Amino acid sequence: MTVKFLNRVLPLLLVCSGACGQPMKPKAGTQNGDAAIVKPLFVTEPVKYDTDDPAIWVNPADPAKSLVIGTDKNEDGALYVFDLHGKIAQSKVVRGLKRPNNVDLAYGLMLNGKATDIVIASERMTHKLRIFSLPDMQPVDNGGIEIFEGETGFEFRDLMGISIYTAKDGRMYAIAGRKNGPTTGGYLWQYLLGDDGSGHVKATLVRKFGIYSGKKEIESIAVDNELGYIYYSDEQTGVRQYYADPEKGDAQLAIFGTSGFAADHEGISIYKLTDSTGYIQVSDQGANRFQVFSREGTTQNPFEHKLLKVVNVAASQSDGSDVVNVPLDENFKHGLFVVMSDDKTFHYYRWEDIAGKDLKVK
Repeated sequence: MTVKFLNRVLPLLLVCSGACGQPMKPKAGTQNGDAAIVKPLFVTEPVKYDTDDPAIWVNPADPAKSLVIGTDKNEDGALYVFDLHGKIAQSKVVRGLKRPNNVDLAYGLMLNGKATDIVIASERMTHKLRIFSLPDMQPVDNGGIEIFEGETGFEFRDLMGISIYTAKDGRMYAIAGRKNGPTTGGYLWQYLLGDDGSGHVKATLVRKFGIYSGKKEIESIAVDNELGYIYYSDEQTGVRQYYADPEKGDAQLAIFGTSGFAADHEGISIYKLTDSTGYIQVSDQGANRFQVFSREGTTQNPFEHKLLKVVNVAASQSDGSDVVNVPLDENFKHGLFVVMSDDKTFHYYRWEDIAGKDLKVK
Protein backbone atom coordinates (compact mmCIF):
# COMPACT_ATOMS: atom_id res chain seq x y z
CA MET A 1 0.00 0.00 0.00
CA THR A 2 0.81 2.33 0.21
CA VAL A 3 0.74 6.17 0.36
CA LYS A 4 -0.65 7.90 -2.55
CA PHE A 5 -0.49 11.66 -2.18
CA LEU A 6 -2.26 13.94 -4.59
CA ASN A 7 0.26 16.22 -6.29
CA ARG A 8 -1.90 18.19 -8.64
CA VAL A 9 -5.37 18.65 -7.18
CA LEU A 10 -4.77 20.86 -4.16
CA PRO A 11 -1.71 22.56 -2.72
CA LEU A 12 -0.81 19.76 -0.60
CA LEU A 13 -4.00 14.89 1.38
CA LEU A 14 -15.52 -3.56 13.09
CA VAL A 15 -17.52 -5.60 11.65
CA CYS A 16 -20.26 -3.84 9.81
CA SER A 17 -23.17 -3.45 12.19
CA GLY A 18 -26.37 -2.80 10.33
CA ALA A 19 -26.23 -2.06 6.62
CA CYS A 20 -22.77 -1.71 5.10
CA GLY A 21 -22.09 1.72 3.67
CA GLN A 22 -24.03 3.41 6.48
CA PRO A 23 -22.40 6.02 8.74
CA MET A 24 -21.06 5.04 12.14
CA LYS A 25 -20.45 7.50 14.98
CA PRO A 26 -16.68 8.04 15.29
CA LYS A 27 -14.85 7.86 18.58
CA ALA A 28 -11.41 9.31 19.09
CA GLY A 29 -8.54 7.26 20.50
CA THR A 30 -6.11 8.06 23.29
CA GLN A 31 -2.46 8.99 23.34
CA ASN A 32 -1.16 5.53 24.17
CA GLY A 33 -3.80 3.60 22.27
CA ASP A 34 -4.71 1.53 25.34
CA ALA A 35 -8.36 2.53 25.68
CA ALA A 36 -10.72 3.81 23.02
CA ILE A 37 -11.20 2.21 19.64
CA VAL A 38 -11.64 4.64 16.76
CA LYS A 39 -14.65 3.68 14.69
CA PRO A 40 -15.04 4.32 10.96
CA LEU A 41 -17.58 6.70 9.54
CA PHE A 42 -18.41 4.19 6.78
CA VAL A 43 -17.76 0.52 6.12
CA THR A 44 -17.83 -0.54 2.48
CA GLU A 45 -20.08 -3.14 1.01
CA PRO A 46 -18.21 -6.47 1.15
CA VAL A 47 -16.19 -7.93 -1.70
CA LYS A 48 -16.58 -11.55 -2.76
CA TYR A 49 -13.44 -13.11 -1.28
CA ASP A 50 -10.71 -11.26 0.62
CA THR A 51 -9.88 -7.56 0.81
CA ASP A 52 -6.20 -6.64 0.98
CA ASP A 53 -5.18 -3.12 -0.04
CA PRO A 54 -6.88 0.20 -0.98
CA ALA A 55 -5.94 3.31 -2.97
CA ILE A 56 -7.80 6.63 -2.99
CA TRP A 57 -8.32 8.53 -6.26
CA VAL A 58 -9.22 12.19 -5.76
CA ASN A 59 -11.45 13.47 -8.55
CA PRO A 60 -9.86 16.76 -9.70
CA ALA A 61 -13.15 18.11 -11.07
CA ASP A 62 -15.29 17.21 -8.05
CA PRO A 63 -13.59 15.77 -4.93
CA ALA A 64 -16.98 14.57 -3.66
CA LYS A 65 -16.95 12.09 -6.55
CA SER A 66 -13.62 10.62 -5.57
CA LEU A 67 -13.19 6.84 -5.58
CA VAL A 68 -11.58 4.12 -3.49
CA ILE A 69 -10.08 1.18 -5.39
CA GLY A 70 -9.46 -2.02 -3.42
CA THR A 71 -8.15 -5.48 -4.17
CA ASP A 72 -10.12 -8.70 -3.74
CA LYS A 73 -7.31 -11.23 -3.28
CA ASN A 74 -8.27 -14.53 -4.89
CA GLU A 75 -7.43 -16.59 -7.98
CA ASP A 76 -10.79 -15.30 -9.25
CA GLY A 77 -10.07 -11.87 -7.84
CA ALA A 78 -10.96 -8.31 -8.75
CA LEU A 79 -10.31 -4.62 -8.34
CA TYR A 80 -13.37 -3.17 -6.63
CA VAL A 81 -14.32 0.49 -6.92
CA PHE A 82 -16.26 2.27 -4.16
CA ASP A 83 -17.74 5.74 -3.73
CA LEU A 84 -17.17 7.87 -0.64
CA HIS A 85 -20.05 6.15 1.17
CA GLY A 86 -18.59 2.69 0.60
CA LYS A 87 -21.03 1.71 -2.13
CA ILE A 88 -19.65 -0.48 -4.94
CA ALA A 89 -19.57 1.12 -8.39
CA GLN A 90 -20.44 -2.12 -10.15
CA SER A 91 -19.79 -0.84 -13.69
CA LYS A 92 -16.18 -0.02 -12.79
CA VAL A 93 -15.20 -3.27 -11.04
CA VAL A 94 -12.47 -5.20 -12.89
CA ARG A 95 -13.02 -8.94 -12.47
CA GLY A 96 -11.11 -12.05 -13.49
CA LEU A 97 -7.76 -11.01 -12.00
CA LYS A 98 -5.44 -13.74 -10.73
CA ARG A 99 -4.91 -12.93 -7.04
CA PRO A 100 -4.41 -9.17 -7.11
CA ASN A 101 -2.49 -8.28 -3.98
CA ASN A 102 -1.68 -4.60 -3.59
CA VAL A 103 -2.77 -1.50 -5.46
CA ASP A 104 -1.54 2.06 -5.97
CA LEU A 105 -2.35 4.96 -8.29
CA ALA A 106 -0.79 8.06 -9.78
CA TYR A 107 -1.83 11.15 -11.69
CA GLY A 108 -0.85 12.24 -15.17
CA LEU A 109 1.13 9.51 -16.95
CA MET A 110 1.45 10.61 -20.59
CA LEU A 111 -0.28 8.06 -22.85
CA ASN A 112 -1.07 8.93 -26.46
CA GLY A 113 0.00 12.48 -25.65
CA LYS A 114 -2.62 12.80 -22.91
CA ALA A 115 -2.09 13.02 -19.17
CA THR A 116 -3.75 9.88 -17.82
CA ASP A 117 -4.45 8.91 -14.21
CA ILE A 118 -3.63 5.25 -13.66
CA VAL A 119 -4.20 2.57 -11.06
CA ILE A 120 -1.75 -0.32 -10.85
CA ALA A 121 -2.21 -3.70 -9.17
CA SER A 122 0.15 -6.60 -8.53
CA GLU A 123 -1.25 -9.83 -10.02
CA ARG A 124 0.51 -12.50 -8.02
CA MET A 125 -0.35 -15.67 -9.93
CA THR A 126 0.65 -14.31 -13.35
CA HIS A 127 3.72 -12.33 -12.17
CA LYS A 128 2.28 -9.28 -13.93
CA LEU A 129 1.52 -5.66 -13.21
CA ARG A 130 -2.03 -4.78 -14.24
CA ILE A 131 -2.66 -1.14 -15.10
CA PHE A 132 -5.96 0.65 -15.75
CA SER A 133 -6.90 4.23 -16.56
CA LEU A 134 -8.91 6.29 -14.09
CA PRO A 135 -11.75 6.86 -13.53
CA ASP A 136 -13.05 4.58 -16.30
CA MET A 137 -11.00 1.52 -15.21
CA GLN A 138 -10.03 0.55 -18.75
CA PRO A 139 -6.88 -1.58 -19.30
CA VAL A 140 -3.82 0.24 -20.62
CA ASP A 141 -1.29 -2.58 -20.15
CA ASN A 142 -1.77 -4.88 -23.19
CA GLY A 143 -2.94 -7.66 -20.86
CA GLY A 144 -0.31 -7.13 -18.20
CA ILE A 145 3.41 -6.47 -17.80
CA GLU A 146 5.60 -9.35 -16.62
CA ILE A 147 8.18 -8.46 -13.99
CA PHE A 148 10.86 -10.17 -11.92
CA GLU A 149 11.75 -11.89 -15.16
CA GLY A 150 14.58 -14.41 -14.92
CA GLU A 151 14.13 -15.08 -11.21
CA THR A 152 14.06 -18.79 -10.35
CA GLY A 153 14.01 -18.90 -6.55
CA PHE A 154 10.98 -20.21 -4.67
CA GLU A 155 8.25 -17.52 -4.76
CA PHE A 156 10.76 -14.99 -6.15
CA ARG A 157 8.29 -13.96 -8.87
CA ASP A 158 5.13 -14.00 -6.75
CA LEU A 159 4.07 -10.35 -6.77
CA MET A 160 2.98 -8.71 -3.51
CA GLY A 161 3.59 -5.00 -2.90
CA ILE A 162 3.34 -2.20 -5.43
CA SER A 163 3.79 1.56 -5.19
CA ILE A 164 4.33 4.41 -7.65
CA TYR A 165 6.91 7.17 -7.34
CA THR A 166 6.36 10.36 -9.34
CA ALA A 167 9.59 12.34 -9.49
CA LYS A 168 9.72 16.13 -9.62
CA ASP A 169 10.64 15.95 -13.32
CA GLY A 170 7.47 13.98 -14.04
CA ARG A 171 9.06 10.58 -14.51
CA MET A 172 6.95 7.83 -13.01
CA TYR A 173 8.28 4.60 -11.50
CA ALA A 174 6.67 1.40 -10.21
CA ILE A 175 8.35 -0.23 -7.20
CA ALA A 176 7.40 -3.88 -6.80
CA GLY A 177 7.90 -6.45 -4.04
CA ARG A 178 7.38 -10.20 -3.92
CA LYS A 179 6.59 -13.08 -1.59
CA ASN A 180 10.24 -14.10 -1.27
CA GLY A 181 13.60 -12.78 -2.36
CA PRO A 182 17.30 -12.34 -1.55
CA THR A 183 18.36 -11.16 1.90
CA THR A 184 21.49 -9.29 0.77
CA GLY A 185 19.76 -6.71 -1.43
CA GLY A 186 17.65 -6.58 -4.54
CA TYR A 187 14.34 -7.67 -3.00
CA LEU A 188 12.52 -4.72 -4.62
CA TRP A 189 12.68 -3.97 -8.35
CA GLN A 190 12.01 -0.48 -9.71
CA TYR A 191 10.62 0.13 -13.20
CA LEU A 192 10.32 3.31 -15.26
CA LEU A 193 6.81 3.62 -16.70
CA GLY A 194 6.11 5.12 -20.11
CA ASP A 195 4.16 4.91 -23.36
CA ASP A 196 5.08 1.96 -25.57
CA GLY A 197 4.15 3.98 -28.65
CA SER A 198 0.61 2.66 -28.90
CA GLY A 199 -0.93 4.36 -25.88
CA HIS A 200 -0.22 1.43 -23.58
CA VAL A 201 2.15 1.34 -20.62
CA LYS A 202 5.60 -0.20 -20.82
CA ALA A 203 7.91 -0.81 -17.85
CA THR A 204 11.70 -0.63 -18.04
CA LEU A 205 13.78 -2.07 -15.19
CA VAL A 206 16.07 0.59 -13.71
CA ARG A 207 17.32 -0.95 -10.45
CA LYS A 208 17.16 -3.72 -7.87
CA PHE A 209 17.52 -2.74 -4.20
CA GLY A 210 16.32 -3.34 -0.67
CA ILE A 211 17.46 -5.47 2.26
CA TYR A 212 15.24 -8.30 3.52
CA SER A 213 15.46 -9.90 6.97
CA GLY A 214 14.28 -13.29 5.76
CA LYS A 215 11.82 -13.53 8.64
CA LYS A 216 8.56 -13.45 6.70
CA GLU A 217 7.98 -11.26 3.61
CA ILE A 218 7.81 -7.71 2.31
CA GLU A 219 4.38 -6.55 1.17
CA SER A 220 3.56 -2.95 2.01
CA ILE A 221 5.48 -0.28 0.08
CA ALA A 222 4.83 3.46 0.30
CA VAL A 223 6.41 6.41 -1.48
CA ASP A 224 6.80 10.02 -0.35
CA ASN A 225 6.89 11.93 -3.64
CA GLU A 226 7.75 15.33 -2.18
CA LEU A 227 10.68 14.16 -0.06
CA GLY A 228 11.70 11.39 -2.45
CA TYR A 229 11.68 8.39 -0.11
CA ILE A 230 10.51 4.79 -0.31
CA TYR A 231 9.33 2.99 2.83
CA TYR A 232 8.56 -0.72 3.09
CA SER A 233 7.47 -3.08 5.84
CA ASP A 234 9.91 -5.91 6.44
CA GLU A 235 7.37 -7.95 8.37
CA GLN A 236 8.31 -8.82 11.96
CA THR A 237 11.42 -6.62 11.64
CA GLY A 238 10.63 -2.94 10.97
CA VAL A 239 10.06 -0.27 8.36
CA ARG A 240 13.00 0.40 6.03
CA GLN A 241 13.67 3.70 4.24
CA TYR A 242 15.48 4.32 0.93
CA TYR A 243 15.84 7.06 -1.66
CA ALA A 244 13.20 6.81 -4.39
CA ASP A 245 15.46 8.31 -7.05
CA PRO A 246 17.57 5.50 -8.57
CA GLU A 247 20.46 7.94 -9.09
CA LYS A 248 20.79 8.59 -5.35
CA GLY A 249 21.98 5.08 -4.59
CA ASP A 250 20.77 1.96 -2.83
CA ALA A 251 21.98 2.53 0.74
CA GLN A 252 19.41 2.03 3.48
CA LEU A 253 18.70 5.37 5.15
CA ALA A 254 16.85 4.13 8.23
CA ILE A 255 14.93 1.34 9.86
CA PHE A 256 12.31 2.19 12.50
CA GLY A 257 9.41 0.57 14.32
CA THR A 258 11.69 -2.29 15.30
CA SER A 259 9.95 -2.88 18.66
CA GLY A 260 6.48 -2.72 20.13
CA PHE A 261 4.66 -4.48 17.30
CA ALA A 262 2.46 -7.43 18.22
CA ALA A 263 3.15 -9.33 15.00
CA ASP A 264 3.51 -8.19 11.39
CA HIS A 265 4.39 -4.71 10.19
CA GLU A 266 1.89 -4.10 7.40
CA GLY A 267 0.21 -1.21 5.57
CA ILE A 268 2.03 2.13 5.39
CA SER A 269 0.38 5.46 4.58
CA ILE A 270 1.59 9.05 4.88
CA TYR A 271 -0.55 12.01 5.97
CA LYS A 272 1.12 15.22 4.82
CA LEU A 273 0.71 18.52 6.63
CA THR A 274 3.19 20.41 4.44
CA ASP A 275 5.70 19.45 1.76
CA SER A 276 8.01 18.14 4.48
CA THR A 277 5.98 17.45 7.64
CA GLY A 278 3.28 14.99 8.66
CA TYR A 279 2.78 11.45 9.86
CA ILE A 280 3.61 7.89 8.80
CA GLN A 281 0.97 5.34 9.80
CA VAL A 282 2.06 1.68 10.02
CA SER A 283 -0.40 -1.14 10.62
CA ASP A 284 0.37 -3.24 13.69
CA GLN A 285 -1.66 -6.08 12.25
CA GLY A 286 -1.77 -8.47 15.17
CA ALA A 287 -3.05 -5.77 17.54
CA ASN A 288 -5.64 -4.10 15.27
CA ARG A 289 -3.95 -0.75 15.61
CA PHE A 290 -1.76 1.77 13.78
CA GLN A 291 1.49 3.11 15.11
CA VAL A 292 2.00 6.73 14.01
CA PHE A 293 5.53 8.05 13.44
CA SER A 294 6.80 11.49 12.53
CA ARG A 295 7.30 12.01 8.80
CA GLU A 296 10.12 14.48 9.40
CA GLY A 297 13.27 13.54 11.22
CA THR A 298 14.99 15.31 14.09
CA THR A 299 17.55 18.11 13.98
CA GLN A 300 20.24 15.60 14.83
CA ASN A 301 19.06 12.91 12.40
CA PRO A 302 16.82 13.63 9.39
CA PHE A 303 15.99 9.91 9.16
CA GLU A 304 14.87 9.43 12.76
CA HIS A 305 11.12 8.85 12.83
CA LYS A 306 9.77 9.10 16.36
CA LEU A 307 6.71 7.20 17.56
CA LEU A 308 4.03 9.81 18.28
CA LYS A 309 0.85 7.85 18.90
CA VAL A 310 -0.77 4.42 18.82
CA VAL A 311 -4.33 4.29 17.49
CA ASN A 312 -6.66 1.36 18.01
CA VAL A 313 -9.05 0.89 15.10
CA ALA A 314 -12.18 -1.17 14.55
CA ALA A 315 -10.73 -2.75 11.40
CA SER A 316 -9.48 -6.27 12.02
CA GLN A 317 -6.07 -7.65 10.97
CA SER A 318 -5.41 -4.80 8.57
CA ASP A 319 -3.00 -5.41 5.70
CA GLY A 320 -3.28 -2.26 3.61
CA SER A 321 -4.22 1.38 4.08
CA ASP A 322 -4.21 4.70 2.24
CA VAL A 323 -4.75 8.33 3.22
CA VAL A 324 -5.29 11.71 1.56
CA ASN A 325 -5.20 15.09 3.26
CA VAL A 326 -7.53 17.10 1.01
CA PRO A 327 -11.18 17.94 1.82
CA LEU A 328 -13.44 15.62 -0.13
CA ASP A 329 -17.00 16.30 1.06
CA GLU A 330 -18.96 17.19 4.18
CA ASN A 331 -17.98 13.89 5.78
CA PHE A 332 -14.27 14.10 5.10
CA LYS A 333 -13.26 17.74 5.53
CA HIS A 334 -9.67 17.08 6.63
CA GLY A 335 -8.88 13.96 4.66
CA LEU A 336 -9.80 10.29 4.42
CA PHE A 337 -7.99 7.30 5.93
CA VAL A 338 -9.02 3.96 4.37
CA VAL A 339 -8.12 0.71 6.10
CA MET A 340 -8.55 -2.90 4.98
CA SER A 341 -10.40 -5.23 7.37
CA ASP A 342 -10.45 -9.03 7.21
CA ASP A 343 -14.27 -9.19 7.07
CA LYS A 344 -14.12 -8.50 3.29
CA THR A 345 -14.53 -4.75 3.75
CA PHE A 346 -12.63 -1.48 3.86
CA HIS A 347 -13.18 1.05 6.66
CA TYR A 348 -13.36 4.80 6.04
CA TYR A 349 -12.05 7.00 8.88
CA ARG A 350 -12.08 10.77 9.18
CA TRP A 351 -8.53 11.97 9.69
CA GLU A 352 -9.54 14.17 12.62
CA ASP A 353 -10.81 11.07 14.45
CA ILE A 354 -7.46 9.35 13.94
CA ALA A 355 -5.59 12.51 14.97
CA GLY A 356 -7.62 13.11 18.12
CA LYS A 357 -5.97 15.69 20.38
CA ASP A 358 -2.46 14.46 19.70
CA LEU A 359 -1.92 15.02 15.98
CA LYS A 360 -2.57 17.89 13.63
CA VAL A 361 -5.03 18.08 10.73
CA LYS A 362 -4.53 19.73 7.37
